[in-house]
Amino acid sequence: MNDSTLELFPTEELSLWHFESRARAAGRVAVAGVDEAGRGPLAGPVVAAAVILPEGYDLPGLTDSKKLSTKKREQLFPRIKQQALAVGLGIADAGLVDRMNILQATLRAMSLAVERLQTPADYLLIDGITQVPNGIPQLTLKQGDSRSASIAAASVIAKVVRDRMMLGYHRRYPDYGFDRHKGYGSLAHRRTIAVQGPCPIHRRSFSGVAEYVEGL
Repeated sequence: MNDSTLELFPTEELSLWHFESRARAAGRVAVAGVDEAGRGPLAGPVVAAAVILPEGYDLPGLTDSKKLSTKKREQLFPRIKQQALAVGLGIADAGLVDRMNILQATLRAMSLAVERLQTPADYLLIDGITQVPNGIPQLTLKQGDSRSASIAAASVIAKVVRDRMMLGYHRRYPDYGFDRHKGYGSLAHRRTIAVQGPCPIHRRSFSGVAEYVEGL
């Protein structure tokens, strides 16, 4: 299969199974969608998920997790986990983000997610424009979480896992409001950082946090 031909098709004419079907038609057996949650926040981890769905899988309402309510994501989450052929998770904490930079930490989390699949993937559909450096044949898709069922499933898994982690961090650091903004740079969050300084899960290399690190 010549991956460069896949993007020639108009997005509006493609089903959510188009890219999986083409990969399987070319002889791929275990096609995994890969996505992440948490590249932009000022605090917390990047969480990546890899998901291999059974052929012909149909889950009404499945789409990009950012377009779904928290309630809908929580409803889809157990159904995806129960019915997927394999699910893998990878996490890069704030310290790793600071040491590696956000792109490299995200790719590390994605690589870990793929490695942790119970069934090894032989083809990857990656949300975004950057390939995962693991040697597995793959295709990157801009807005892939709206174009591929496997990537959409991975986006739901990653988002729900990360949100649950941030709720746990809220119990540990209640002053920062992680239960509301999940670490993103809301005005209230930025004001709290300015007054109290960053806590251990803040990304100290990020603007909005770095200014308040000196002397800590």
